[in-house]
Amino acid sequence: MAENSILCSVSSLILSLFTLLSCLFGHCNSVEQLGGYDTFTISSFKYPETRIRHFDMRYIRIDLPPWFSSMSIALKSSVDLDIKSFKKVPKSVLPMICFRDGSLPLPDVSSTSLTALVALTSGSFEGMQVLQNTELCYPVPRNMTMKLTNEQISAGVLYFGLFNGVGPTRTQSKMIVQGPAYSFAANITVEGCITSTMQGQYCNQTVELLSCGLSGNSSGNGSVSGFFNQSMVSCRNNFENSCHGDGEMKIYSLEILQIAEFLTISAQNVRLRPLNSTGNSSGIGLMCFARYGAMPSATLHDYSGNLNKFPLVIQSPKDGRWYISILALNLSKEIGGSQSNVSKVCYSLELQELECPLGKAGPNCSSERYMLQTVLRKDSTPFESYYLPYGEKVMSDAANFLLEPLLSNYSFGGGLDTWTYFLLDVPRGAAGGNLHVRLTSDRKINYEIYARNGGLPSLVNWDYYYVNKTSSSHGSMFFVLYNSSEEKVDFYILYVREGIWNIALRHLNSTGGTSNGQTTMSISLERCPKRCSYHGDCRSALDASGLTSYSFCACDRNHGGFDCSIEIVSHQGHIWQSIALIASNGAAVLPAFWALQQKAFAEWVIYTGSGISSGLYHACDVGTWCALSFSVLQFMDFWLSFMAVVSTFVYLTTIDEVYKRAIHMVVAILTALMAITKATRSSNIILVMAIGALGLLVGWLIEFFTKYRSLSFSMDLCLNRLERWRIREWLQNLVKTVLKRFRWGFLLAGFTALAMAAISRKLENSQNYWIWHSVWHVTIYSSSFFFLCSKVITINSGNERPTDGNSQLTRQDSVSRGP
Repeated sequence: MAENSILCSVSSLILSLFTLLSCLFGHCNSVEQLGGYDTFTISSFKYPETRIRHFDMRYIRIDLPPWFSSMSIALKSSVDLDIKSFKKVPKSVLPMICFRDGSLPLPDVSSTSLTALVALTSGSFEGMQVLQNTELCYPVPRNMTMKLTNEQISAGVLYFGLFNGVGPTRTQSKMIVQGPAYSFAANITVEGCITSTMQGQYCNQTVELLSCGLSGNSSGNGSVSGFFNQSMVSCRNNFENSCHGDGEMKIYSLEILQIAEFLTISAQNVRLRPLNSTGNSSGIGLMCFARYGAMPSATLHDYSGNLNKFPLVIQSPKDGRWYISILALNLSKEIGGSQSNVSKVCYSLELQELECPLGKAGPNCSSERYMLQTVLRKDSTPFESYYLPYGEKVMSDAANFLLEPLLSNYSFGGGLDTWTYFLLDVPRGAAGGNLHVRLTSDRKINYEIYARNGGLPSLVNWDYYYVNKTSSSHGSMFFVLYNSSEEKVDFYILYVREGIWNIALRHLNSTGGTSNGQTTMSISLERCPKRCSYHGDCRSALDASGLTSYSFCACDRNHGGFDCSIEIVSHQGHIWQSIALIASNGAAVLPAFWALQQKAFAEWVIYTGSGISSGLYHACDVGTWCALSFSVLQFMDFWLSFMAVVSTFVYLTTIDEVYKRAIHMVVAILTALMAITKATRSSNIILVMAIGALGLLVGWLIEFFTKYRSLSFSMDLCLNRLERWRIREWLQNLVKTVLKRFRWGFLLAGFTALAMAAISRKLENSQNYWIWHSVWHVTIYSSSFFFLCSKVITINSGNERPTDGNSQLTRQDSVSRGP
């Protein structure tokens, strides 16, 4: 459906992005290689190296004015994937770059772009032919340099987004985001032609601007078109005749300023030059290629036809700049096969643009057309608004309006369907919003809805449509139908394009007599669709250029998707997950009880506080209950957890409490800084273990130098073999003392529990987080308990003599000093 109407956008998107794909994994000419032409730099942006965390994204907007000649992109990333290896990477962790013309890409909505991604990279070009109003995505390359010209892409706005994993879980709330991150840096340059009449890839193609004027404005049968109230705008080339040889192409441009019914392109007075040339001009192929917003060619165009046979008619052309190229074919054949350089074909090019008067549209200009007024919502985010028609027929204080007083009221014999058109403007920078259209009736809805950007929609020309619950654009990537019943229609156009949108209602005339019903229509520009389904928060951000505001949903722990409508965790599953994450912190009782029994009150406070704060934090994180703000609970959980780990190491020493308090104070400062800056980074675990090991080492060194500071060995004694033997004996006794200091069964159990904690931490992801993080709670507290139990408690006062191995070390010390 509507293949002809979308030929413009589909053809441009197909070939331009196919060229882009070849540049992603191939080689493209650089700007310097194509330099030396009459171009100038319109804009140049350098995006510094930016890190994209797992499930994060970045958008970049590129403005392409009508006079641009080329766009260059140089991208460098830390991704190391090739075409063969990326197929094995899950989409949830795959770095992707997505392109979309006119608005922001959103690969989470549909799997179409992901399917196209696989098809394109395997070399299948035909898979793109069915895509419309869509984006295309590719794996992020390590290095990419490409240059696209105005013969490959249309003027306007091009967006590309960088994603680090896509899927429903991308928007799901997570306590800790674990996954690979990558960084990128980009340079983007847009160049234009110095002379407005010279365009093309190298600014070496002459483009003639057609001169237009109103050729007729009458009523009845006196109009140029023969239709009532219509006016005709005629456009001609500046010279009376245009002549060119076989295979030579001439390009013209035309500006359509208002909504037109159709555009007719014809060639008049086709003849050969010189006049004495033999041959029949009727056999010459005078091919016409028309394209919206970009330079046409024989292989890349929107519409085409042989003007020497029939005029080319474009129904409901989009407003803006059109390019038309004329190519003469079979010229040498028609003049007898002679290759004469002076033989040319001449013609007069004429274009006719049919326009309706203000407030009218459709066939015969007999349908009503309303320009909707933008009404900003109070206390809302930027660009959030609703649309109402002008005039006294609509209540000014309502966000919706009755449809029946505005409908076109003509009907010939009661058998024709009537059309009513509504025009609205999506302002510049609002491409990150969503257009919401609703119809509500007290009877069966008897309307069809067609929407189109830049031109009038019809049965064959549309971007999105709704007929009934079984026939709509629901399969389209950016069309989401939420409600479809006999009395209500509710759908969104996601990340709507900037510019003028035309929404047409087709009223189906029937003999059932439904004219007494009332239908209410509502059209609004909203930030997040369906208010994130009341399962998340709507957040706003700016793209990297700062020119476009976009919104996205940050869902709760149980939901995901672009609108938080996908239930990732069921209600019963949520209960079990909450119990597991909260109750597993009860394992902190084990080390806390042991510390209290040994009268290690500082450690008892730390373990008890760590278990309580972790339980409160997870209760808030899963949405059960928040005793304090989330940030405060997160800080307390991580800080006390860090302190508990380090305190376990320090407890294994036998230094005085004075030294322990000093070590604890230093550790408290360091761990507090870690918890307040980037508490959730994975490297914190290694840092905490390193700080704990350092604390244990410092404690042992203090213990060693405190107990054995009387040991001194002179150089002469060290050279004596007897003294060397006594030193070896002293070291052996020291090892025995260390072995007697620990209960090695508990120590082995502690290391085993610690290894299990490390494994569970490694196995965590967004799907099984609640399982393995609960195991982490149990194993990490259990390892602390086993380490505490592994220490042999010795009573060592200042007046008591050392026992066992210590007494032997003392005797060795006295012997070594001599008389």
